Amino acid sequence: MSTNDNYRFLIITLMILFVLNDYCFCMSESFNVSHKAFSSAIATWYGAPNGPGSTGGACGCGNDVTNFPYNSLVSAGNNFLFKSGAGCGACYQVKCTNNPACSGFPITVVITDECPGSCNSDPVHFDLSGKAIGYLAKPGQAGALRGAGRINIEYQKVPCSYKASITFKIDLGANPFFVALAIENVNGDGELGYVELFPSNSKSWVPMQRSFGATWKANLPFGGKGPFSVRLTSLESKKTIVAFNAIPANWAPGKYYISNVNF
Repeated sequence: MSTNDNYRFLIITLMILFVLNDYCFCMSESFNVSHKAFSSAIATWYGAPNGPGSTGGACGCGNDVTNFPYNSLVSAGNNFLFKSGAGCGACYQVKCTNNPACSGFPITVVITDECPGSCNSDPVHFDLSGKAIGYLAKPGQAGALRGAGRINIEYQKVPCSYKASITFKIDLGANPFFVALAIENVNGDGELGYVELFPSNSKSWVPMQRSFGATWKANLPFGGKGPFSVRLTSLESKKTIVAFNAIPANWAPGKYYISNVNF
């Protein structure tokens, strides 16, 4: 190999090493940014030791919090998380590391209730279900972690990712002139910012108002007829989807109707 060839080989080798080194640096920075996404919060727990916290709840999910896809891994939130009901359905990863009983591994919980009063003495406060706080513990240490009462945790908001479609639960007080429904299993943001209803006998979309939590309502003075389509807009990302004819013509209060869409 000539001197010129050796020189070219050396230059190319150095350039490759520089590119690889820069690539590794970028990957390291990306990892660090993800790690720093966790912020500090306080956690307590309520309800039965292995239960869902509450089967009432300020979001309107009722007993559904015990079933798939929530599976009792839920939490009440203070004002920062609950957002006067707009925070219902948001998903958060939480983990604890400061207590000897903590596993250090994150779990995902969903906001399904409000923690008022003293919870608002902290900037961010999760009042976890008994089952959720147990899942933060090392094997065999759930009782010890629950016994600590108030613990320091870390949290970050994450997209909800249910293997389920959006479900509409018709309120027991609903009728053709007043439609109210709870909206569950929302992927992505988890939180909804705007909901509209389209009765089959309407010429336009009817805006719904948040009744409380994840329950939305609309007055229909003309007497709405099914099937109803529902248009949903997520709170933060502003994405919109339409569940066409998701609520049938023979809808009834207290019934569940599963759409074929999700974010």
